[in-house]
Amino acid sequence: METIVMAGKPVAEEAKSRITAKIELAKAQGRKITLAIVVVGDDAASHVYKKRLVKITESLGAEAMVYELAANVQQAEVEKLIEKLNDEDEITGILPMMPLPRHLNSDAIGTAITPSKDVDCLNPLNAGEVYLARSKWAPCTPRACMAILNYYGIEVEGKNVVVLGRSNVVGKPVALLLVQENATVTICHSRTKNLPEILKQADIIVAAVGIPSFVKPEMVKEGVVIVDVGINAVDGKFVGDVDAAVSAKAAAFTPVPGGVGVVSNMMVMDMLSRCL
Repeated sequence: METIVMAGKPVAEEAKSRITAKIELAKAQGRKITLAIVVVGDDAASHVYKKRLVKITESLGAEAMVYELAANVQQAEVEKLIEKLNDEDEITGILPMMPLPRHLNSDAIGTAITPSKDVDCLNPLNAGEVYLARSKWAPCTPRACMAILNYYGIEVEGKNVVVLGRSNVVGKPVALLLVQENATVTICHSRTKNLPEILKQADIIVAAVGIPSFVKPEMVKEGVVIVDVGINAVDGKFVGDVDAAVSAKAAAFTPVPGGVGVVSNMMVMDMLSRCL
């Protein structure tokens, strides 16, 4: 059977017309749609993501405002900026780029975002709705993973899915979304024992550990489906968390770049349109 390359572009294009229609309707009603992007420090992936978001936001007829803060910025200053954006009527949605520098409390910053402007489900009130299965408006990257699997007809019900990573913005919420679709989910992390054995049992692997080429061919079974969330800068190019050689064993996989990230960008816009 031929391996399916689960490119992100057609998935994003499918959502684009629906999102554009909502934005155009809001503009026709005299509303201004603006995404506030907050970037702290010089994380390479965050700046690449920022540039792509600005481009896609403007291409859909909305506006993007970028707020760049120094890597050594203090917690109070970041929270003050968030509060300012909360109060500005022309700001539709707020998105802090993750990860934030280690000295900052990202949970507190997420909590500071007013729920109605919370584009990436960082406020605990929004995250709780996902946890209770009352909402599928999870963080944008987990929603992108699910959109890709759905678009390419990858059935998750009853499948063994291993999620590599337990972050609040990818690992945990994507596991919740998969459980909502009746998958059997195992979450692995840095302290998981016998990881290769666990991975070999997986029908689907969602890799979000932030380690370049971490998953090797000998760690997966033939016919596995790979959703690679990773985007790591290595020698001037971006690579995923899954070694490129794994694709030879996969029934389907997302490329890096050109996979999850492309759809995640569109899911940000989808969430922004929901904030209208």
